[in-house]
Amino acid sequence: MAVPRNTNTLPARMTPLNRVIFASRWLQMPLYLGLILAQCVYVFHFWVELKDLIGAAMGNVDSLKHLLDAVTVPDAPRPDKLNEATIMLVVLGLIDVVMISNLLIMVIVGGYETFVSRMNLEGHRDQPEWLSHVNASVLKTKLAMAIIGISSIHLLKTFINAAAYEPKVLIAQTVIHCVFLVSAVAIAYTDRIMTATQAASKANH
Repeated sequence: MAVPRNTNTLPARMTPLNRVIFASRWLQMPLYLGLILAQCVYVFHFWVELKDLIGAAMGNVDSLKHLLDAVTVPDAPRPDKLNEATIMLVVLGLIDVVMISNLLIMVIVGGYETFVSRMNLEGHRDQPEWLSHVNASVLKTKLAMAIIGISSIHLLKTFINAAAYEPKVLIAQTVIHCVFLVSAVAIAYTDRIMTATQAASKANH
């Protein structure tokens, strides 16, 4: 008696059109390579700012001028030497660069892993903890949290120089930051609802 073949285990063959559509994901490769170049620019900018900070601390006039040009609001009084407020603004700027760099890493690594190709990092000692369960929703939530951190630093820098800004500028930046907060909460809540719905659907089946 002939045993019927179990065709359920045979993989379905992709049509040429499906292959082309699926391969189109590699068109994103230049985008991620471009973000890597942007990361290099941020690293260079970080070291330039750090070099100027160290030079200004050692009394270099040109370094101090570069720092004040970067952190001082136009028409605001400029100190003639490095002070605590200037150091704080420069350090906040360095932290801002680091957080944007972290944001770039999330987009580059997480986006490539999610939308282009697996990186086969399972078992690698440097595998990011968040990458093991990353998906589009998790990536959006982490990006929203990173943007809130960056917005917080910019808002803090504005408040430090509050005397040089008009009240409407302070209010506008505060409102924008609050919009970022509400958006992040909405994204996280939506993701929670979707996760709960998927878990309930699997439980029913």
